[in-house]
Amino acid sequence: MKIRVLGCSGAIAQGCRTTSFLVGSRILIDAGTGVGDLTLDEMEAIDHVFLTHSHLDHIASLPLMIDAVASRRSAPLQVHALPETIAALRAHIFNDVIWPDFSRIPSSSTPFLVFYPLAVGDTLRPAGTSIEVLPALHTVPAVGYAVQGASGWWVFSGDTGRNPAFWERVNALPVAMLVIETAFSNREHALAERSKHLSSDTLALELAQFEGAENCPICITHTKPSETALIYEEVCRFDARAAAGAPVKHDIRWLEAGQVFEV
Repeated sequence: MKIRVLGCSGAIAQGCRTTSFLVGSRILIDAGTGVGDLTLDEMEAIDHVFLTHSHLDHIASLPLMIDAVASRRSAPLQVHALPETIAALRAHIFNDVIWPDFSRIPSSSTPFLVFYPLAVGDTLRPAGTSIEVLPALHTVPAVGYAVQGASGWWVFSGDTGRNPAFWERVNALPVAMLVIETAFSNREHALAERSKHLSSDTLALELAQFEGAENCPICITHTKPSETALIYEEVCRFDARAAAGAPVKHDIRWLEAGQVFEV
């Protein structure tokens, strides 16, 4: 199973795209600004979009992508999300004010877009791929996802603060790769707590709960562009301390748009 990083930044800047991952050719996890780098043929091939939550950096390209390829599609795009996320999209995006309601266009019986609600703990199998919905803890209702590959599960935390329930489930999976957010440096620790994101120090506390930390790469995502260099220094520092005083040395990597992983 190939996973292509379309975007992994916590904000926009030159060369920075917000969160989106292409799983194979037919599944999109989140629809941030990175979707805009796909060709029309690549966008047309996507049949399923799984959203973690309703914040703009994770859904910004969804209405534009549908508009770009709707006339080329023979079936509606299937958007999977929490009921609260679907309600937010209906109220604030697909409301015929900000954007046309593609769940009723060109008609209610043949729309360009269909919403499918999901819940934490659900396991779905779109396009022959097993996807499990994981708990996240954010300022709006949110989830993460685990996607099963040949060598194990690709796990994505979504946007989240400290979250014991996430690790309880993840520790029961054979994890092949963990993608976990770290939006802020330690100097923004208070803002990270208030916005329910991780900072470098809270990332260390979270990874201490990960029983598979020795066996798989841990990929950092969602750093703010102005903070990325400092977060990198802080994470390298805590991991060096961990290696000196504990048996676990993490295989920490930094996601970049354009990377492709096989799981």
